[in-house]
Amino acid sequence: MAGAAERADRSQRGSKLSTQSFPGRSSRSTVRGLLIPAVTVSALVLTGCGSAAGVDGQGGDAGYIAGDGIVTEIAPEARAAPGSFTGPLATGGEFDSATLDGVALVNFWYAACPPCRVEAPVLADLHAEYGDRVDFIGINVRDGAAQALAFEEEFGIEYPSVLDDQSAQGQLAFAGIVAPNAVPSTIILDAEGRVAARVSGAVTDTSILATLLQEELER
Repeated sequence: MAGAAERADRSQRGSKLSTQSFPGRSSRSTVRGLLIPAVTVSALVLTGCGSAAGVDGQGGDAGYIAGDGIVTEIAPEARAAPGSFTGPLATGGEFDSATLDGVALVNFWYAACPPCRVEAPVLADLHAEYGDRVDFIGINVRDGAAQALAFEEEFGIEYPSVLDDQSAQGQLAFAGIVAPNAVPSTIILDAEGRVAARVSGAVTDTSILATLLQEELER
């Protein structure tokens, strides 16, 4: 009998909790308040994947995102341009972001990153298809010229890459807008030079990036 009374009491308290109102808050606001922490945790996990401490679940100093790319698109009215940056090219000479003209694709990578090797042939194919209409630029976050050039030759990459390991200007230019935070990351700039989309992690075929580029070319 005592057990039954206790269960009834718990049930009554639970019923009161589910219908309890909070002054100044609607039920909708309460639901949002419960959901926001979960979303925040997800964002932090994604951000942490490519931190200096390495990738969660991979151990060591991996510094890359495994798996297929996660796409984030930005509505035109919410877009902002990245900062300007310069840096040495793997092929020699200097790159200046002011030379980007119209829709552009910016890819963050380094040679020893396994997902970067997975997506390299995809980017090479995409450049072959869109290179005459879209500016492509790589931002290599770790390598020297020899390593970068060997990678580009192996995978047939014909667009230039900035060696960003020393200055990190390229990485800092996108901080606070759609910061890459992990490698590989690919950013699409619209015709006005604003960040239109970001793909976090490797892309395994051309369809996602081709769709994003085509949308911007047709705006």
